[in-house]
Amino acid sequence: MDLLQLRYFRTVARYEHMSRAAEELCVAQPSLSRTIARLEAELGSPLFDRQGRRIRLNQYGAIFLRHVDRALSELDDGRRAIREARDTGLGRVSVASETLLTITPLLGSFRAAHPRADVRLFQSTAEEMDRQLRAREVDFCVASQPLSGTHLESVELAREEVLLAVPYGHRLDGRESVTIPEIADEPFVTTRLGHWQRALLDRLFAEEGLAPLVSCEGDEPGASQNMISAGLGIGLIPAVSRQVGTHTSVPVAWVHVEAPDCHRVLTLVWNRETHLSEAALRFREFITSRPFMTHHLPDPRRDRAHDHS
Repeated sequence: MDLLQLRYFRTVARYEHMSRAAEELCVAQPSLSRTIARLEAELGSPLFDRQGRRIRLNQYGAIFLRHVDRALSELDDGRRAIREARDTGLGRVSVASETLLTITPLLGSFRAAHPRADVRLFQSTAEEMDRQLRAREVDFCVASQPLSGTHLESVELAREEVLLAVPYGHRLDGRESVTIPEIADEPFVTTRLGHWQRALLDRLFAEEGLAPLVSCEGDEPGASQNMISAGLGIGLIPAVSRQVGTHTSVPVAWVHVEAPDCHRVLTLVWNRETHLSEAALRFREFITSRPFMTHHLPDPRRDRAHDHS
């Protein structure tokens, strides 16, 4: 058994398709098939169920894959640790976040404080974050939705109210608060399934036995406020976006939502089994040792007066 066999097996297990795996590995399919067959012969058990040209990872393959993932990840961590020890810098820290607006100011401050750190930023959904952490493609995720797993650790960074943003002149402009039934027939600007804003919207409506009317959905939560301002609908926006909005020309009116748990919780999540570079360790200390965002929520009616100034 050698490393090449293990890497080939992991790729075939991911695709469950010999041709696609061969294309990814840049090897001939017959050669890949022979390598997998030799591995199975050495283990004394088939790792895949074969039905014609289709293959599926079987129970023995699933057991073996868990060990292969750990072994190859440890070797990758070892190579990374050697590179960092040889490097004069602090190494690399990779961070995934659902929206870049949330994390960008903090990463900027971290880069200023640690200019020798190599910082990489990714925009990912919660599902992608879970995969990235398990595959050790990122060191940390700043998540607005719960990420679960025995291999994960997390710490709460911030908890903030989520408000309803409406265009100026809308029937709700000037209201202090609304209930979900009152906005049941309103078109909503939101994100696609998988993003925290959509998950919150669907949950709040489901608790009232309703379903939201979605008029516009996208992948960048930061664009929602612009679309609401343009009159394309109303939407749920976190307090941090409102605070940024008071310093830009994105005029909307803000209304409290009378619903349980209409808030966002931001957490820093990492895989406890992943090797963390010096840059990653300093980033974790940096982000957890200072306020992530303003928790105080001023009256939305005062914000509107500020927007007009």
